[in-house]
Amino acid sequence: MAELVFVGCYTGDAGNGTGITTFSRSASGSLTEVASLPLESPSWLVRHPSLPVLYAANETASGAVTALSMSPSGALSVLGTAETGGAHPCHLAVTPDGRFLLCANYTGGSLAVFSLSSSGALESRTALVQHTGSGPDADRQEAAHVHMAVPSADSTVVSAVDLGTDEIRSYTLASDGSLEALAVSSLPPGTGPRQLVRRPGTDLAYVVGELAGTLVTVRETSPGAFDVVASTASTLSSVTPNLVAHLELAGSRMYVSNRGPDCVTEFALDDAAAVADQPCGANPRHFALVDGTCYVAAQSEDAITAFTLTASGEAELRYYPTGSPTFVLPVSLP
Repeated sequence: MAELVFVGCYTGDAGNGTGITTFSRSASGSLTEVASLPLESPSWLVRHPSLPVLYAANETASGAVTALSMSPSGALSVLGTAETGGAHPCHLAVTPDGRFLLCANYTGGSLAVFSLSSSGALESRTALVQHTGSGPDADRQEAAHVHMAVPSADSTVVSAVDLGTDEIRSYTLASDGSLEALAVSSLPPGTGPRQLVRRPGTDLAYVVGELAGTLVTVRETSPGAFDVVASTASTLSSVTPNLVAHLELAGSRMYVSNRGPDCVTEFALDDAAAVADQPCGANPRHFALVDGTCYVAAQSEDAITAFTLTASGEAELRYYPTGSPTFVLPVSLP
């Protein structure tokens, strides 16, 4: 089985990257660069749930998404591109049934939906919902900024996290790809919500507040409707400012990347209590956990950093150079 890691990045005026870089991953967890596909600022990547297809958010002022086929060896080729209808798309998700691609347009403040063919190719944009509103942070919350779109397990509800308005706005996703407003859930003013992750098997979910530097526990009281349960600091560090980035759940643990303190913080999931901070390189954005190793897109380090998950948070860092990385996608191929 081939173990690969695809890395997205910022390019051109936004960064030092060239496109999607492919690394092979050894049994020991080390990375070796094997290929690179030129592409404009593919800042977020997602794999189709059942097909050898990847999607990249081209985070530019014009806003686009690119579909890519993946060969048995992991080589990528472009299937097609489409305009997202809003500036700087920053997050993508494929519905679990594989029928639709969801896209969060950050600067555009909108949520887009694309239908997918049976081969995973982009067909058409079926919905574009514009958010409005603002928050107390005049610099970052002057308008709506959709940062993430999360589909429900049954592919019928989409919850859009809006950093600009301190809200989670949920929609019913119809079989034709249209969206209908379902619920609006408010978070504490100034939270700047960036990501939402549901805890499987429960009605709980977790939201990282980029602007407040918080981890917010919420309860899904009905499909797409969330009530705040508790809020805690997203790191043990006192370094400020802290712009929280990414959240991952793994077994009984939860991990959060913090930009400013430049660490990945481990939490005990049951009580959402911080356990340890692990230094991880400058400006950590997305990260991925694979077989006990954490791979971090350390954007300002121009490297993927890697460390073994330990109880002390004092593991040695390994560095794998690559320009302005923003996303890490591990893939296992037969």
